[in-house]
Amino acid sequence: ELILREATFNPKVKTYIFFVVLFFLFTSVIGILIIPIWIFGLGQWMSGKFFKTLSCQITNKNLKFSKGLILHIEKTIPVENIQDLSFIGGPILRYFGLTVIKIETAGGGGGNHNQNMMSMLGINDAESFKTDILLQREKVIHEKNNSSNQSNTTTIDSQLLMDIKNELIEIKNKMKR
Repeated sequence: ELILREATFNPKVKTYIFFVVLFFLFTSVIGILIIPIWIFGLGQWMSGKFFKTLSCQITNKNLKFSKGLILHIEKTIPVENIQDLSFIGGPILRYFGLTVIKIETAGGGGGNHNQNMMSMLGINDAESFKTDILLQREKVIHEKNNSSNQSNTTTIDSQLLMDIKNELIEIKNKMKR
């Protein structure tokens, strides 16, 4: 596979992750005990480690994404299966200057919607990255349609030639009589 573009991520993702986890620690009983450890070192270290796990690439056929420190997630989505790309940016994300690109894909079935969605947090120049994904999607679909049309045409042409050959053989046999 040929890598067409590799995403870069905004370093503010680290700060965002730090504060999101801090919020959840404040809302839980056990978390309140962990807050000092989180604020004075563990939070910065884990947020930085998480940031280093972020990776996203557009290849000639797929969109590849990986993230996660404790639970590592890697997804590869064929670009022709991408149905929708949207931006999510609430007030907290906007405060940090971050955007989430949400990708919905075709297929999967069943009731589990998480298999049909993927979110990418903090990609620099997200609008341009989204455009590149959509352009590659259109290119792959166009190539796929052209190759299937050519194979259909080749099959029709082969059949037509076989019919002509059979007619000529029949005419030749009639002329011999």
